[in-house]
Amino acid sequence: MEAATGRAVAVPAAAARRRESRAARIGRLVAHGPLNVFLAVVAVMWLVPTFGLMLTSLLPTDEITQTGWWHIVSQPSLATWENYSEIFKNEAITSALWTTVQIAVGNTVLLVVVAALAGYAFAWLDFRGRDWLFVCVIGLLVVPLQVALIPIFSLYQDTGLFDTVLGLVLFHVAFGLPFGIFLMRNFFVGIPRDILESARIDGASELRIFTRLILPLGLPAIASLAIFQFLWTWNDLIVALTFGRDTQPLTVAIFSQTRQFGSNIELIAPASFLSLAIPLVVFLAFQRYFVQGMLAGSVK
Repeated sequence: MEAATGRAVAVPAAAARRRESRAARIGRLVAHGPLNVFLAVVAVMWLVPTFGLMLTSLLPTDEITQTGWWHIVSQPSLATWENYSEIFKNEAITSALWTTVQIAVGNTVLLVVVAALAGYAFAWLDFRGRDWLFVCVIGLLVVPLQVALIPIFSLYQDTGLFDTVLGLVLFHVAFGLPFGIFLMRNFFVGIPRDILESARIDGASELRIFTRLILPLGLPAIASLAIFQFLWTWNDLIVALTFGRDTQPLTVAIFSQTRQFGSNIELIAPASFLSLAIPLVVFLAFQRYFVQGMLAGSVK
């Protein structure tokens, strides 16, 4: 009798848990529904133009002006790689692509190295005025790069850095350093002090601690900073237009084609999609470090 009563009590309790679980799931769905709908709309708004650009880049020249990109969905036979073969035969585009790689990769590597060194110094080295200097670095975060275009333009003219890859690299590094130092310092300061003290007791120098200990532990923050800087400089237009004449990255080359040949869409479309696809691949390759590094650098 008691066993039967126990089973009778257990069955309604299990059923209540299932009902509560189902109700909780429905409640979460209702609560997050508007947000999910909003994110879906944003995703569609971003993906449709990108998808249209990709399909436009695959259309033959005569079809681009006569039909829309959506016709390739119903007629896949229209797709061709001829436009991409043509842009790699175009010396202006290939030269601009190589210039963009030099600028984006060069300034990203230089920024990561300098920001990591400075971040380690602000986090773990004691020197006079360290906190006030870090406050100044934070203050530089609010300075827009547009206010420095004219002064730096005059400086570049006097020093011979105008219209050079080095000049563009140094400008991007200078304006990326405040955020880079802020991110790296906030990540490094979260590393337990005992680890560093143990290394110092074992006789490790500060340089050895930085290269063998700090850099491996700081990989998420380094990857996040590298993604931010690479995307920013790869897509830059205003700085390249200001400090370049013959030194043109891909964005400027595409912009020049738009001004000179407004109907040259068979060249503009594949070049634009190529300019979009490369940073997207870089982001997807390092995305597992991105969120971890950003959260660590923002809350510590």
